[in-house]
Amino acid sequence: MEQQEAGKVLELASYAGHILLENGAEISRVEETMERIAGHYGVDSSSFFVLSNGIFTTADSGFAKVEFIPFKGAQLQRVAEVNQLSRDIADGLLTIDQARERLTAIRNMKSSGNWGQILGSAVGSAGFCIIFGGGLMDAAAAFVTGALLWAFVCFVTAPHTSKIIGNIAGSALATTLCIIFHRLGFGVNLGNMIIGSLIPLIPGVPFTNGIKDLANEDYLAGATRLLDALMVFLCIAVGVVVTFTVDSWLEGSMMEVILAPGTDSFTATFPFQALAALVGTIGFSVLFLGLQYISSSVPDLQSDPEIFAFLQSYTQKGFLSVLIFIMAGLLITMVIQSSAATFAIVMIMCSKGWIPFSMGCAIVLGSNIGTTITPILASLSGNVAAKKAALGHLLFNVFGTIWTVAVFYPFVDLNVWITEALGQGNPTQLMDYAAQLQAQHPEIYQSVIDGGSTNGIPAAIQFVKLQFAVSFGLS
Repeated sequence: MEQQEAGKVLELASYAGHILLENGAEISRVEETMERIAGHYGVDSSSFFVLSNGIFTTADSGFAKVEFIPFKGAQLQRVAEVNQLSRDIADGLLTIDQARERLTAIRNMKSSGNWGQILGSAVGSAGFCIIFGGGLMDAAAAFVTGALLWAFVCFVTAPHTSKIIGNIAGSALATTLCIIFHRLGFGVNLGNMIIGSLIPLIPGVPFTNGIKDLANEDYLAGATRLLDALMVFLCIAVGVVVTFTVDSWLEGSMMEVILAPGTDSFTATFPFQALAALVGTIGFSVLFLGLQYISSSVPDLQSDPEIFAFLQSYTQKGFLSVLIFIMAGLLITMVIQSSAATFAIVMIMCSKGWIPFSMGCAIVLGSNIGTTITPILASLSGNVAAKKAALGHLLFNVFGTIWTVAVFYPFVDLNVWITEALGQGNPTQLMDYAAQLQAQHPEIYQSVIDGGSTNGIPAAIQFVKLQFAVSFGLS
């Protein structure tokens, strides 16, 4: 290979490593990707030495390059895109120039935006507050605090202060807000409120990558990243301690509630913990990945509804089941960004006998809120009128869902009565009929589920009629 061509290949590999390193990838991944790119284009004599904030690239042809690469924050969407690019290169799908253009596009990719990150921080804080034992009021306080904390990070500390000052000030702000909420009676377990609110500041990616680097015997990079993570932990602790010290001076005594955080019996149940874990994870996925990337990365839920079969075990928990399925509908619609697809999933779940009609109604109610996420995200880069319209859409759907939940069972009964009165059948009979048909005539059941013809079979015709009744009732 000519020296000029080899130089282009090494520049390309170095550029890919630069993007990976500045966006939070571990050292071993950076080196492996650079070697894969260089090796595919025929430059086997190259050598890459990667540190936590720098890349050294050399080759026998005389090429040498040293880059200082400051860590900009975890943008895992870009890391994933560069990994996909390296696989496409290895498969022979890209020329050097095409790969360079894609890398430039990846580096210029927009993140989820400040307002999207604020929303992710708020949702993540509330979810993890519940995981650590907080109640619903604690989670609500953590939601508000998490949003205000990340707004402070985006607009104040990140652009205007150092990392040390920013983390101390951020943790102090979150702790102060939680203490204020607690004194106002908005929240019970102060410790859980603070823990949930501070989770967005925790340097999980550097800490994990530091451990990985140590495991790969890259002690210099591992120690550097762990030291950076530990410094952030220390700064967070300093902010909390200083806030409580100042509070004790003002109030005359140290608050003792922080020493014995409690556990809420309602939110400590397994279904609520599982939902909280899912909500918290989605929140931080929005924070570090962006909703668009999440939506494009999840499997096709509409064509693979078996993913939700586990929900049938939560249909007999009274009013808690209603809340669980409303949350499930909200989350499903947020991820796939389509209430129509959620409706189709509900129809499949009802037809398979996994959930009763009432729980299908609950999922549809949740999807009514989840569908507002798309205009909300679209409005973040728009003008004030766009934001007001998106907020109005959200509030209208939220309040509509709240009053419906308040009279949920009478509302479902009214829905069933109207459906029957219009001659469409009783939608509540589908679940039991599906189970009976599957047990007695599995071939007929499977034929209808797969979309086959009823062939004039009375049992199949009745099954289809009940499916239509459910569709009519949910609509």
